Amino acid sequence: MFTITILSPGKCREKYVRDFCAEYEKRLSAFCRLHLVELSPEPLPENPSEAQIQKALEREGAQILAKIPKNAYVLALCIEGKMLSSEALSQKISALALEGKSELVFVLGSSFGLSDEVKRRADFRLSMSKMTFPHRLARVMLLEQIYRAFQIQNGGKYHK
Repeated sequence: MFTITILSPGKCREKYVRDFCAEYEKRLSAFCRLHLVELSPEPLPENPSEAQIQKALEREGAQILAKIPKNAYVLALCIEGKMLSSEALSQKISALALEGKSELVFVLGSSFGLSDEVKRRADFRLSMSKMTFPHRLARVMLLEQIYRAFQIQNGGKYHK
């Protein structure tokens, strides 16, 4: 059984977002062990300089890298990543299982993205869209797509 970890800075404070996440956590329990790890985002001033942003990304990156298990396959969500259809993501996860990968880590960045170190550590860079989404919505969308991927693999009716 897969172990899937989602690392993301920040907490979901809104009840409706927590409820969506909890629903997909429950659904995914049939297919994998899921861990949602919320990391502390680095505080930034209202109009941060590029240097302040880079320093915050480096600190967040260090937190992220410390939470990634040694042999995990890492998928970093970033705008410059590759866009996949739901079917292609399902095929990717299936192919990883065939390669013997049992621990997947999806990494979401903060509002300024991910550090270069995290992107270099990633085995795959994934983009959800060319559009920008709020962090909390991206988390729900990622959970839904992982669930959809397992449904596709298992011939479930959910994807229809």
